[in-house]
Amino acid sequence: MKIKLINPNTTQSMTDGIREMAKKVCRTDTEIIAVSSKTGPESIECYVDEYLAIPGVIEEVRKGDQEEMVDAFIIACFGDPGLQAAREVTDKPVLGIAESAITTAKFIAPYFSIVSVLDRSRKVTADLIENYGAEKFCRSIRSTGMSVLEFGSNYEKGLLALEEQSRMAVEEDGAECILLGCAGFVDFVDKLREKLGIPVLDGIMPSVKFAEALVEMKVKISKCNTFKSPEKKLVIGYDNIINIERLMK
Repeated sequence: MKIKLINPNTTQSMTDGIREMAKKVCRTDTEIIAVSSKTGPESIECYVDEYLAIPGVIEEVRKGDQEEMVDAFIIACFGDPGLQAAREVTDKPVLGIAESAITTAKFIAPYFSIVSVLDRSRKVTADLIENYGAEKFCRSIRSTGMSVLEFGSNYEKGLLALEEQSRMAVEEDGAECILLGCAGFVDFVDKLREKLGIPVLDGIMPSVKFAEALVEMKVKISKCNTFKSPEKKLVIGYDNIINIERLMK
């Protein structure tokens, strides 16, 4: 089985951390391919970042489907940028780490909270929760005030910030499970579980296991209507980013 993890930002160190977490939890016969997008921002913390990242995500899915013989894809950003579009360009399972984490949280706890990065990122996450119909399960979305890149450069400060906001989510908001709202938080999971004594989920672990299960069940994306391949049409200005011709049928 071959699973491709796509980091929608261009920071290679984050991709390396995501790869290591995936390899730690995957089956011994699962091959993990982890890549950074060739185009896009160095981190994703707002709407513009997400939208700029999507063409690169779509191109990596196209390559994996048509050239690399990949069995399933994971979009490794908690905003799940380009998830629905990616499902149009392949019939292989495509998972977002936020959707996977939220689904897992609902299996194990009645309520969860999400702890994320900058204050401005909270609305992006709130939109995601609404899109997935999970408002009644989500007690709060808390921000640390730190950027994605700050977490990568100062582990101890990042751990302290995540612990502080997670404790407040439990004690003040009634959360019984914590979701870490950034793919770059994989290195904090074990420490936070130990410190908090409740379930703490990143999105990489559940998405890998769900991907393996979907491949094993031999299920594919429905192509009867909504997720059909894009119709042929003139698209201008993306030739250096994405192979438009090979997406459309």
